[in-house]
Amino acid sequence: MNNDNRSLRTFLVIWLGQLLSLTGSAMTRFALLIWAYQQTGEATTLALLGFFAFMPYVLVSPIAGVWVDRIDRRTIMLLSDVGSGLATLLTLALYATGSLQIWHLYLFEGISSALEAFQVPAYSALSTTLIPKQHFARANGLRTLAGDAARIAAPVFAGALLPLIDIHGVMLIDVATFLFAVVTLALVRVVNMQGAQEKMAARGSMWDEIRTGFAFITARRGLLGLLAIYVMINLFAGLAYFGVLPTMILARTGGDETALALVQGTLGIGGLIGGVLLSITGGPRRKIHGVLGYCAVSFLFGDFLFAVGQGLPVWILASLATAVFIPFIIGCNRTIWQVKTPPHLQGRVFAVQGMLQTATVPVGYLVAGPLADRLLEPAMQPGGTLVPLFGWLVGTGAGAGMASIFLFTAVGGCTVCLLGYLWRDVRRVELDLPDFDAEEENPPQPILTSAQASAD
Repeated sequence: MNNDNRSLRTFLVIWLGQLLSLTGSAMTRFALLIWAYQQTGEATTLALLGFFAFMPYVLVSPIAGVWVDRIDRRTIMLLSDVGSGLATLLTLALYATGSLQIWHLYLFEGISSALEAFQVPAYSALSTTLIPKQHFARANGLRTLAGDAARIAAPVFAGALLPLIDIHGVMLIDVATFLFAVVTLALVRVVNMQGAQEKMAARGSMWDEIRTGFAFITARRGLLGLLAIYVMINLFAGLAYFGVLPTMILARTGGDETALALVQGTLGIGGLIGGVLLSITGGPRRKIHGVLGYCAVSFLFGDFLFAVGQGLPVWILASLATAVFIPFIIGCNRTIWQVKTPPHLQGRVFAVQGMLQTATVPVGYLVAGPLADRLLEPAMQPGGTLVPLFGWLVGTGAGAGMASIFLFTAVGGCTVCLLGYLWRDVRRVELDLPDFDAEEENPPQPILTSAQASAD
């Protein structure tokens, strides 16, 4: 019990450092997003920022997962925070000297994304060594709560501080939060709970170890099906929330930064409420309902209201309707993977999972910007070709084309989630697939290669 209490305290110390770091990073991203929109006024610019915030994550994840299993996970988190802080300092120097350009922001997002490919699986794997299995969902609730708390604080703080300290002041605050996260990681002691045999498991060739992560997933149809559904969920999210939401709000309000801050802040409040509820309750007993059922409701109500809403009150309602379910979706999905994956494989498996389920987000970004700027926005102007079809629902004029994207994701996202219940392996993934501690005695077959068999 004393060891459990110490481990829980260690997790909370690390969590606090990451909470402040996330807040600082979100403030910088909000400030730079406003700056980028002021420079071009195009949805494509902001969509490309999102693309570069995800694509390096996808490309680097398999290699990152191998190193997460090879070396101390706390060290990986610490080095990732240091690298992100240095990238922020470089961007700050460019802005302060008047040299900052749009392509610099793409580079900044790319570096941050590559470092996040190491940070995310390391954080998830470290959490499972610190938290008892029965508390995984609550710990994941705290992690999503941290992200949503940052989403609330960042627009409010950045919006209030930008007129006073400009972008360079916001970025200096970001650097300070990175330093706090580094200090907390450097001070805590994390007991290595992996045995010697597990350490040796991550010492094959790089390619064999990457294949081990793929093989683990493909040998378990329930996890593979869950991953496929999450891929589609992220595609719809990439098209709507990531790809066009900020631009749609700015377009429909004449560039009102306060309106955008309120919408993003409300998304954070909804997520914060959901995170608190998940942390207290642990979510539904069958976590698959938290993924499929709650996600269907989030798409149906949140995306639809964003589509038909043409003013701040409806957007705020839409933000709450969609965001309160997101911590349950993320937390329940993450819990299923943590419970079913042996700790010594979690770096590789989580990295492959993260790479595949995130791969469609940059696709959504790439498609959303040009789709909005070149096709849907012109077609939804008064007299446009799509006005008779969608105008009665989403209106016409600036932002109406982007609103029609939300109409598509509301129907598509809800349908995909409900169809998941028809997939027996997915619906029964928690019942049919043994937990990782049960697998230690009865490992499932097949594992595709001898190197992979020894690693499993």
